[in-house]
Amino acid sequence: MAGASESVVIVGGAIVGSAVAWFLRALGFAGAVTVVERDASYQHSSTALSAASIRTQFGTPVNIHMSLYGADFLRRIGERFGAGADVGFVERGYLILGGLDSVEARKAGVAMQRREGADVAALSPGEAKARFPWLDVDDVGIATTALRHEGWFDAWSLMSLFRRAARERGVAYVEAEAVGLDIAGDRVRGVRLADGGAIAADRCVVAAGASSGTLLRGAGIDLPVTPRKRTVFAIRAPLDRADVPMLFDTTGAWIRPEGEGFICGIAPPADDDPDATDDFEPAHELLEEVVWPALAHRIPALEQLRLERAWAGHYEVNALDHNGIVGPHDEIANLIFATGFSGHGVMHAPATGRGVAELIVKGGFETLDLSPLGYGRIRAGLPLRESVIY
Repeated sequence: MAGASESVVIVGGAIVGSAVAWFLRALGFAGAVTVVERDASYQHSSTALSAASIRTQFGTPVNIHMSLYGADFLRRIGERFGAGADVGFVERGYLILGGLDSVEARKAGVAMQRREGADVAALSPGEAKARFPWLDVDDVGIATTALRHEGWFDAWSLMSLFRRAARERGVAYVEAEAVGLDIAGDRVRGVRLADGGAIAADRCVVAAGASSGTLLRGAGIDLPVTPRKRTVFAIRAPLDRADVPMLFDTTGAWIRPEGEGFICGIAPPADDDPDATDDFEPAHELLEEVVWPALAHRIPALEQLRLERAWAGHYEVNALDHNGIVGPHDEIANLIFATGFSGHGVMHAPATGRGVAELIVKGGFETLDLSPLGYGRIRAGLPLRESVIY
């Protein structure tokens, strides 16, 4: 439990780091809080480049509960940041399609999700077609969707709300690149900066996203987190956006409404998904070779589409199990992780921010038990595998 004179340094000032900072103040932490962010423009931040969606359809219970918390947080954003606060939350369930050979496994997944509190339903191909007439379901065995707690929002707006409110409560944001940690015995003493300076810390939170693994490697800590490139394509197509959900096809291709059109994409094959450090060049070939054919098959209206722009961001992929790493180091107790979310960091930022703040202020998790995401499994090589990944 933190004392009033303690200091916290958070490495990474995007949505997760800023959520931690805001929740520290919201829970009454009175000590100094410093957020170290290497690029105050957030030009290449995963937050800014994210598709910014939230779902409860996960294979790991802790992720379901983090999403339920996050959806409630988004729904009640005005209660936390004032009546004018708005993150554009569109609460419209994902539609995740399964092949003919996945029906029983997907039904079991829905049953588990419902036991954990998610409002998820399984649809037959005919039911999916009746609800979404523009859908081709000839090779679909099952479709699952959520009646509540899923959709998309403006991640930039949410990050900005966290950041602005944290600064108003005395949190200091420092534009600098963290390049290492000063560790003596079983304690972090400070954060080393690229300009040769350092910031002393009684507690250090690593929320550096895709660069977390590199940062910690210099401190002798092996974290299997690397940046992996994900390309998003913004398109126009002759399809009414009004009833289109966040759709995940059996091929892994996805699409959802955005602005006056749609955004879409697909993860590259696992054997062609290298470390993408400093690589933000969109993989344009994915649209022509993979995404467009898949989506045109599933939604015939998409045989005609126009590319408007494309961008690439980074997933902070935890190669062990595609789950976040949240909580203290098992030997360096004042070093706390909030990273490795493998594509669901934006949606889980509110739950992570509150959980990490509770660890510091109250001495343990209270609102949600995030201990399954602890570092111990990383050291032991015991994965908590997330099976529903995109």
